[in-house]
Amino acid sequence: MIKKFIDKLFGKSDSSLAASKRVKKSPFGERRDVAVKEHGINPKLVDERAMDVVLTLKHAGFEAFIVGGAVRDLLVGLKPKDFDVATNATPEQVKSLFRRAFIIGRRFRIVHVIYGRGREHEVIEVSTFRAYLDNSLAEQVGGNERTSKSQLAGMKHAVDASGRVLRDNVWGPMQEDAARRDFTINAMYYDPQTQVVVDYHHGLRDSQKKIIRMIGNPAVRYREDPVRIIRAVRFSAKLAALGFTFEDKTVAPLVEMKTLLADVPQSRLFDEMLKLLQTGHAVASIAQLKFLGLSTGIYPLLDVVVDAADEQFLKLALQDTDRRVGEGKPVAPSFLLSCVLWTDVREGWARRKKRGEHTMPALQDAIDEAFNAKIGDVSGRGKLGTDMREIWSMQPRFEKRTGSTPYSMLEQPRFRAGFDFLRLRAQTGEIEMELAEWWEKFSTAYDDERHEMIEAMRQEQLQKPQTPRTRVKRVDVDAQANPPAAGFERPANGNHAEQSFSDAPEADAPVKKRRRRRKPVNRAEGGAQGAEGTNTSNGFDGDTGQQDRGLLTPC
Repeated sequence: MIKKFIDKLFGKSDSSLAASKRVKKSPFGERRDVAVKEHGINPKLVDERAMDVVLTLKHAGFEAFIVGGAVRDLLVGLKPKDFDVATNATPEQVKSLFRRAFIIGRRFRIVHVIYGRGREHEVIEVSTFRAYLDNSLAEQVGGNERTSKSQLAGMKHAVDASGRVLRDNVWGPMQEDAARRDFTINAMYYDPQTQVVVDYHHGLRDSQKKIIRMIGNPAVRYREDPVRIIRAVRFSAKLAALGFTFEDKTVAPLVEMKTLLADVPQSRLFDEMLKLLQTGHAVASIAQLKFLGLSTGIYPLLDVVVDAADEQFLKLALQDTDRRVGEGKPVAPSFLLSCVLWTDVREGWARRKKRGEHTMPALQDAIDEAFNAKIGDVSGRGKLGTDMREIWSMQPRFEKRTGSTPYSMLEQPRFRAGFDFLRLRAQTGEIEMELAEWWEKFSTAYDDERHEMIEAMRQEQLQKPQTPRTRVKRVDVDAQANPPAAGFERPANGNHAEQSFSDAPEADAPVKKRRRRRKPVNRAEGGAQGAEGTNTSNGFDGDTGQQDRGLLTPC
């Protein structure tokens, strides 16, 4: 009471006091340089090639920092698998400094700096600091990336009707670039030369408290880029083992906002799905999707994965993928997707074989059916689909272990993936474990041991009772088009030859010998004929075109 009386005495009102206390919060945050003594990053965990990119840019007079998830992982003591670099150099300036650098992307133009070749190559992604722009002032288009391609040409900042950013290529200072990033723990900049971490949005504090928090208004940020919903799931799955959890405001709009993913290009969703499943935390990612209520509606093929994740075959495949990533071994998306769709392919294959179709045609038809039903636009066109088909097509060939087939199988470029797939089938009891063990031994044996294994298998098969071959009964299209004349009965077995001779009276006349025209032999002309180019090495008579049955021409 006394305080209020004194405030009124000096002319101070409650509203003026509240206004004096209110300080407008800047969207750019406040820069804080954190020394190595506080952040504790081990410089030995920094990739040498990422360091080379940073130093090259700095020596050219530009600012350069390691950014994003790499800094987040370094802070918690993990060795990052990918390194991204941010700089104030434009994409064209970055490209000019490196021998193997390529500008990619339309929505966000970035540079890929490539080191090494083949499977050992590494890509360092370099992005330019972007300006923090008000999306309400951006140019608006009515369609999406495909329908408005011509309209988007030349635009630097554009959004669609829902507010999703379609173009964002306006450069700016580092503090504005930090405000554009999604989560606070991904918005830190690390200089590996000075070992200083630049933090604008309390990312270091959230990392220490193990909180995943969105920068700005979460609903607005998800609307700007709906793929952030998938990224949120991936980060939470990766960091769940370390005890990280979502801030309530960050997780609240996820389910409501997932409908915005329908406007995202399918190819981008496909790439994000692969990141969910191939970064070493596939099992945890699926658990997070279920926990957050996002098990359906993100991407059709991902819905299939989540639905079938508890099946033993796919569960083993996901665990094996996580293990290989953890051991630093390469993983192929074709192998994992082959496991995802195998149930559909196997059931379709079994149905067709039950109808009497041959093994390989039945398998190919089942593969086509699975592609069309479950993959859609990414329907196996290109290398990914080709690799999946090879993995599946090798499965029936593994059952043939005699002759030259085992050797030709080892020469297949996808043999290892096909064998790993076979081993998973054996572990789930779909096939005998002995088959997988035989191929594992054969693939590592010496040549003489391989020959003995094939011979032993041949002898074993000779001792087994041979099942007679059965022909698939096919519909006679010509017979349906030309029905038999009146008085003619078609035999039940469809053998026209037997019908035509069975009604004829038996005769004791000797069977006529087949005579063939013989070519006159002239030894003097033999060489001339050879000179004229007559070639009978293929088993056909040069003049008559009749096949040589092996009869000798008298001299």
